[in-house]
Amino acid sequence: MKRLVIMMLVALMCMGGAAFAQKRGTAKRAAAKTVVEVLYFHSKQRCPTCIAIGNNAQDVVNKDFAKQVKGGVVKFKEIDISTPQGEKIGDKYQVTWSSLFVNQWKNGKEKRNDMTSFGFENARNNTPAFREGLKNKINQLLK
Repeated sequence: MKRLVIMMLVALMCMGGAAFAQKRGTAKRAAAKTVVEVLYFHSKQRCPTCIAIGNNAQDVVNKDFAKQVKGGVVKFKEIDISTPQGEKIGDKYQVTWSSLFVNQWKNGKEKRNDMTSFGFENARNNTPAFREGLKNKINQLLK
């Protein structure tokens, strides 16, 4: 009888340990989740190209990555650097005018991708190339 009770206790402890290990593994996977942020910096006054960069970037994120946006995996942030809060963020990225960054966050570390030049070259005069390039960069960073 004692033997049976001991075997049952050992079996229960093993099952509890396995469940704990499984939960711990799930938590590790959640912590390693990759997040992509599209940051559009601008000031109070914007030229037509700056407006095109912001509008097209936001549209690509919201339409082409709607599922990922809903899941919190892709984010779009518009930052007005003429405000005190926006200025702080702009200083962090060394931004002094309209800029576009597509950043990957993985394991708490940020990998920055400055796509400002690409945006100014394409957003207004070659919109399909801009949209496709931005979409490709986001997909690349999600992997």
